[in-house]
Amino acid sequence: MLKILKYSFFDMMRSRWIYLYFGFFFAFTLSLFLISTDLSKVVVSLMNVILILCPLIATVFGVMYYYNSREFTELLLAQPIARRVIFLGQYIGLALSLSLSLLAGVGIPFVIYGIFQSADIWNFFSLLLNGVFLSFIFSGISFWIALKNDQQKIRGFGLALAVWLFFAVIYDGIFLLLLLSFSDYPLERFALGASMFNPIDLSRITVLLQLDISALMGYTGAVFQQFLGNGTGMLFAFGVLTLWLLLPLWRIGRIAGVKDF
Repeated sequence: MLKILKYSFFDMMRSRWIYLYFGFFFAFTLSLFLISTDLSKVVVSLMNVILILCPLIATVFGVMYYYNSREFTELLLAQPIARRVIFLGQYIGLALSLSLSLLAGVGIPFVIYGIFQSADIWNFFSLLLNGVFLSFIFSGISFWIALKNDQQKIRGFGLALAVWLFFAVIYDGIFLLLLLSFSDYPLERFALGASMFNPIDLSRITVLLQLDISALMGYTGAVFQQFLGNGTGMLFAFGVLTLWLLLPLWRIGRIAGVKDF
């Protein structure tokens, strides 16, 4: 798997789109520092971009990489290599390249502006960690969808983008509609549980709680603060994100083992 992972990683790192991805975050982060040197404000501004853009880019790259490397994959499948090894190696190499571009693009400006001498360093690390999780989760989901629809590119692209749209936009709309419709009932625990089924929302909550602005989320925010605001709660939240990461891994391995290519 390591050789396939390395090949996929360096293949992605040779793509100009990866450098554009890095360049966007680098330029955007620097521009935020030119507007304000308050690290907390920069983290909040970056959060709104990372939590939407990282899943979208990971979704698009995951589907594109699978379909564009189809011929090379067929060559590998003709070799005495386990199918799971081939597809998992490709997926991990893809996700690592996206994560590295994000870490470098956001991290370098923060280092320049002295993040290691700031009290906001844990907020910074929490933001980047959530960005990496989302990159792995959504590239895995899109790779899984493309693998399942390997002969139907349009269907694969459509389903992958629909999944991103659901978690990024539609889920929140349904969630808010339910809260408004049943506002007379105590829904705080329901809101807490429902957030676990959306990795984007869960990442947003963990970052906001690190910034100590959960009061802006109202009484529900107080419930999140009570449950997730301590070390055990944060470990639980990242444990749920880890499950979201492992789910596509499991599905990719399962489909690769039984699918007739």
